[in-house]
Formats: sequence, C-alpha cells, structure tokens
Amino acid sequence: MPSTPALLSHRLSALLAQIYPSLDAEALSERVIAAFWPSGSGFRQRPRHPSNNLWSERAALVISYGDSIVAEGRRPLEVLHGFLKRTLLGTVSGVHLLPFFPYSSDDGFAVTDYRAVNPDLGDWPDIRAIGEDFGLMSDIVLNHVSAEGTWFQAYLKGEAPYDRFFMEADPADDLSAVVRPRTTPLLRAVETAKGERHVWCTFSPDQVDLDFHDPEVLLEILRVLRLHIDHGVRIIRLDAVAFLWKEPGSPSIHLPQTHAVVKLMRVLADFAAEPVIVLTETNVPKAENLSYFGRRDEAHMVYNFPLPPLVLHAMLAGTVTFLRKWLRSMPPAPLGCSYFNFTASHDGIGMRPAEGLLPPEETARLIEAIRAAGGLVSMRALPGGGEAPYELNCSYFDAMGCSFAGETAMKIARFLCSQTIVMSIEGVPAFYIHSFLATPNDREGVVRRGMNRAINRHRWDEAALAARLADPGSDQSVVLTALQRRLRLRARQPAFHPNATQLTLQLDDRVLGVWRQSLDRNQSVFALHNVSDERVEMDAYLLNLIADEVWRDLISGEAVDPDGTVVLAPYQCRWISNV
Repeated sequence: MPSTPALLSHRLSALLAQIYPSLDAEALSERVIAAFWPSGSGFRQRPRHPSNNLWSERAALVISYGDSIVAEGRRPLEVLHGFLKRTLLGTVSGVHLLPFFPYSSDDGFAVTDYRAVNPDLGDWPDIRAIGEDFGLMSDIVLNHVSAEGTWFQAYLKGEAPYDRFFMEADPADDLSAVVRPRTTPLLRAVETAKGERHVWCTFSPDQVDLDFHDPEVLLEILRVLRLHIDHGVRIIRLDAVAFLWKEPGSPSIHLPQTHAVVKLMRVLADFAAEPVIVLTETNVPKAENLSYFGRRDEAHMVYNFPLPPLVLHAMLAGTVTFLRKWLRSMPPAPLGCSYFNFTASHDGIGMRPAEGLLPPEETARLIEAIRAAGGLVSMRALPGGGEAPYELNCSYFDAMGCSFAGETAMKIARFLCSQTIVMSIEGVPAFYIHSFLATPNDREGVVRRGMNRAINRHRWDEAALAARLADPGSDQSVVLTALQRRLRLRARQPAFHPNATQLTLQLDDRVLGVWRQSLDRNQSVFALHNVSDERVEMDAYLLNLIADEVWRDLISGEAVDPDGTVVLAPYQCRWISNV
C-alpha cells in the first residue's frame, strides 16, 4: 500500500489547524485522508499544479433535473440519458445532473439520504451510464439537510454523533447581521431528547443547517464526496457553500473557516487520481464571488452570477452599457481557474449579483418586464428588517418575449443572441435544458407545487417533446437546431478556450464586442452581438483586423473586408475569425 504523501498531510494539517484550532490537526488530517481515500490508495504522490488543461474549447455543459423529460413506464434518468445522447452528444461535453437523492422539498435540495438515488428517478447504474457518455457534474448539498432525513431524526432522538450535527442558536443571540437569501424565520424551535432547541435554517424550516464546528460533519461530507467520485462524478458543485460556517454576531457568510473548508477540498482534488474539479455556487456580488478563487488554491471554477441579470437587461434594453462596463472590469481567471457562464438555471435569475451594477431604476424596469412576461419575483429578508428582490422567476426564453421598447416579433432571435454571448466570453458555458428546448413559463406548475421556482422547472413528456422537435417550425426545433450548430462550431475554435485572452471592445452601445485570442496566439475571433432591434453598421477598422489575413464570419460564412463595413442585423451575432 502506498504511503501518504508528506505534502498532502502537511497541507491538510495547516488548513485543519485554521478550522479547528483546539484539535490535533495532524491526527485529524489522518482521519480526513481515511474518509476521502477509505481504501488507503488512489491518491497521487504529487499534486496537480494549476494549469489550463482541465478544460478546452470543447467544454460546455447542459444543466438538467433527472426528470426534466419523462415517459410512462420508464426510469426518468434512462429517458434523460437517451435524449441527451440523441440530441446533445457532440454538442456539450458534460451534464450537470441536479440533486438526484431522495428528498422532502425544494426539488432535491432538502436531502433525506445522501447515499441513495431517488428511486423515482432510477439508481446508481443510471448515474454511471450518463457519466460514461458525458462529463458528470453533481451537487454536494453541504450546508443543510432535510428535517425529515435520517440525520436530523437521529439528532432529535439524541443519537451520537448526529446529536452534534446541527447548528443551534439561542433566540437571544445577536443574529441581526446574518445575511439571508429568504424571508422565512432563521431559527426553528424543535423538541429533542435533550429538551427544546432552536436550529438554524438558512433556507427553509425543512432545510436544517449542518454544524461544521464538529469535524464529524466535515468527515461525513467528505465520504459523500468520495461516493460521488466513485460513481463517475468529475465536477463537484458545492451548493450554497458561502453559508457553511456560522457565528452569532457575524454575517455568517464567507467566514474564513468556509474558505478553509473549500481549500481543503481543493487539496483533496489536487491529490486525487481522478481529475476532479471543484465549483463553488455563491450567488453574491462580484468581489465576494471572486474571493472563492483564493490564490489559485480554492475553487477551480466559480459561477459568473452577474451574467444572467446583465444579459437579460442588455437584451431587453437594447444597450450593452451595463453589461460591457461589468465585463471590462472582470479580471482574467487565475491560472488553473475558470468562470462558469450561464444565463438560466433551475433557480431564478439572481438579483443580488446585480447590486451595484444596475441602477435601481433599471432593476425596476427588469422586474416590470418579467411580470409582464408572466414571471414572478422572489424576495429576501434584509438585515435589520425589510425586503429586497432576490431573484426573478421566469423561463429565460419567455423573458425575451418583449423588449423595453415593446418589440415582440423577434423573440427567438433575441434569445439566441443572449445564449451566443454566453458562448463567446471567457469561461466554460452552461445551458439549462429548458434553454435548449425553448420551454415557456410553467404557471400551472407554480400553482400545483406552491413555489415560484416551479415556473422554470417544467417536465416534458418525451412523446410531446419529440413531436415539437420533429416540427421544423416549432420554437423548440428552431432554438435547439441553432444552439447545436453554434456550440459545435464553437468547439472547433481554439480562441474560445475558457482561458483564451479576452478584451472587451468599445463599440456602438448596441453591440457587445469581445476579442478572443487562442493560447498559442494563432487564432483571433472578434465576437460581435447586436442586442438591439435595429440594424447596426460599423467600420471594420474599429476591430483592428490585420490587413494581410483572410477574415470570415464563422457563423454566416461571409468574408469580411478589413477596410470595409461590418453590418449586423437586429440581434445578429458574428464570430469574425482569421482561421
């Protein structure tokens, strides 16, 4: 049996000393290694060093629930796998499979059993089968578990070690500074074998927060992480990780111990034989979000959360003023790191990341437009009282139904432009399955399930969806075909490597322009996106196209004269390349 690398033990001990200063860090390091590598082998003798080799221009993901497509008499995971193989193999490289565990609420994010697959979806062989055809990404819901789950029920009975697994607080504690993503009460009174206790519930009364002050909680989560990896998962999404460590009297978000836990997981990933990527889900303003890169020693990837609201605003307002200003201020991801870009997901369009980026009057216009499109608005509680918009709940496709100017006829063109922006900028692009399928708002689902987010969590009947896709004039067929073509085209361009050079161009306010250059500097792509319903003409010299090279728009196939004029029709996108 191979010996444990000294550097691994050293790095773990240093982090554990930060998290648990009163405990024996070296002894705890041995327990961490045993939890993550229970066989005593499978680790590298040297860690992976930060590099840009964990992904390429072919990297793109689809985000889906296990039952986003269903068929009577068949396992939903089997149905989904079949659909993905038929339509997206060669279009996307990976699948983010949203929580597939047994659960009690929040569509899987209130886990009752971390070690089982929800039998309504399938079983572990179905998970592994998807992982054989696509890179597999899954959620570690590490902030909280279901109040109906085995861990919390054991806590109520006073059974060790679960009697110390959950965060307790006294209602008399100063909790006024705690950052909340919801308006429900933070504390929930429960009767336990030890008497009444008040447990911490960041998200809902059914989602009780784990207490990482006890290292047994960390060790158990690491065992769950290993279970995912053993079943083929290669990207680990740390759900709601920003709230992991709590202290009364503090905001209880982004605390140093939280960052140390993420760094510890990064150390384990760097020493794992499998190429494991750590992705943090932190729906917070820019500086807080970027802090999870650490010093190239924390998350490999972070969500680009400002992108959904800023792209939405640009497409509806017909101007890139705020989107471009933000993009110009974004630093390149550090070596070995990448942004995770998206516009739509299983959640709503988060508004917290737009704080300080969109003026209040522009946020108000967005809210009005979403409500006019049949969408909803969810609120969050503010420290000290009051509420603020937390997210907009609407199908991203339906959100493109009407611009601020009242234009309604070019919904599909507007939507395709929004998705092409995601393909063009620095980072790994990801697309919600309902974006590929141009799924409209599911208002009936909201009423039936009693939650705003159900509006964007439709379940397609496989036969009904197949009929839509077979109709070349349907929204579903037009959108899927166009996105397939552009993603396959993108995958052949080295200038779209997630870490390829990016420069934001100062062009017409109706056009978002970025220059991308491949890592070897051989290919340049000028990606132009007209976010307006107007025809835009510009002199090609504004792009600084090298005169003695041949330039062509990869999307349309048209040649581009470096001394001529570049024309963009309403909502048209161009990828002007020298190769």
